Amino acid sequence: MNDLFKIDCGEIILREFRIEDADAIYELTSQPEVYEFLPDWRSTREQRFDWVSNYEIPDNKKFLANVPNIGEGWLKLGIVLKATEEFIGFCNTGIKEQLSGSNREIAYSISKHYRNKGYATQAVKGLVNYLLENTDVEQLNAVVLPRNIASNKVIEKCGFQLNGNVEIDEQLHYHYTLTKK
Repeated sequence: MNDLFKIDCGEIILREFRIEDADAIYELTSQPEVYEFLPDWRSTREQRFDWVSNYEIPDNKKFLANVPNIGEGWLKLGIVLKATEEFIGFCNTGIKEQLSGSNREIAYSISKHYRNKGYATQAVKGLVNYLLENTDVEQLNAVVLPRNIASNKVIEKCGFQLNGNVEIDEQLHYHYTLTKK
């Protein structure tokens, strides 16, 4: 694990996905509280192993090799408790095709067992700081369903400003932006 890319965020660490994370990601994305808001992440166990090993890990390596010029790459990081090394969620950045203009998105999820402890806020702040300080990103986006109260609070705590509404997959989302100062 020492050769993996990491961002220290206090009580948690963001780190590259490993093959061993596939089960934890599958379990997390099988929670109704997660797939209600991130339906694209729902999968079978076999699909998750395939995606982690054949897409997500290689995409992370490609993204990191291109820093600071990240282009349209994806970075998917596990949220891991520093004290126990337990995988409790993920925090990602990639292109949100449904948005026009500068459309690099931040997305995240935390296991229902670790909510309301500030971990999502720590993770988002850690990834945002990394992107704004180490890459060519000028603006970040987040799209959140209005009924996802907790995610709206996290995004606002991390300095994103409500930029209006956007319709994605026939559902209204709040569209937040954060611009490099």
